[in-house]
Amino acid sequence: MTPIRFCSIAVLLLALPFPAFPQASATRTPVLVELFTSEGCSSCPPADKLLAVLQKEQPVTSANIIVLEEHVDYWDRQGWRDRFSSSQFTQRQNFYAPRLNFDDPYTPQMVVDGQSQFLGSDSSKALSAIRQAVQAPKIELSLSAPAIVGRQVSSSVSAIVSGSTLPRGDLYAVLVDPSAFSEVKAGENGGKQLNHVSVARSFQRIGKLQDLGRGPVPFKISAPSDAAPDQMRLIVFAQLPDQGAVRGVTQVETVTRP
Repeated sequence: MTPIRFCSIAVLLLALPFPAFPQASATRTPVLVELFTSEGCSSCPPADKLLAVLQKEQPVTSANIIVLEEHVDYWDRQGWRDRFSSSQFTQRQNFYAPRLNFDDPYTPQMVVDGQSQFLGSDSSKALSAIRQAVQAPKIELSLSAPAIVGRQVSSSVSAIVSGSTLPRGDLYAVLVDPSAFSEVKAGENGGKQLNHVSVARSFQRIGKLQDLGRGPVPFKISAPSDAAPDQMRLIVFAQLPDQGAVRGVTQVETVTRP
């Protein structure tokens, strides 16, 4: 968690070759971009902003960039408790370490399709990693229309499989707040308003990737008590064993009650 120099958002914007009108997502390959971040980390706001830019501007014409902001909890002892933080995300970051060749967890850290990691505010590495991820083999996933009962969201995920056996792996579902902000009162970001996108709130394993070969996999996931399920986004992705490469990802932009 060595302090990392700030980049202004203006520099980040200039570094990205944005198209005037991004192509429709149907022509793009979905790519999952995870950002491990914290409201207690002074180096994180530029990475949070970059993640928002990647989601909004979709600067890689061949990629449909699906972003996921995961707040770790090891900064909570530094003067500010991040209300979005969870030990679950710290554990997920730690589990990437031996395979992605980093010794200690740090923030901000970006991971693209479970295959590459780098400083989360580095726009040039982000673009390069996303372009590379587009070339990897992918499984096309689709979600049924979610239904909400109380705080519980139900859906099913399917794969479009053409003449090949699906690999072993895991299926994950995530409920996210599409946007959020916090007025930070203490710690390294004390006095700042921090803005977030696609904040992971509920994250769970929902089944095995290979089970998709037999048909849709149904699942249920519960929203936290301080979130409105009908205002959240649902993301589902398939990942090879031991938190390996992400082989497919899809999302439902809004969850609505029947």
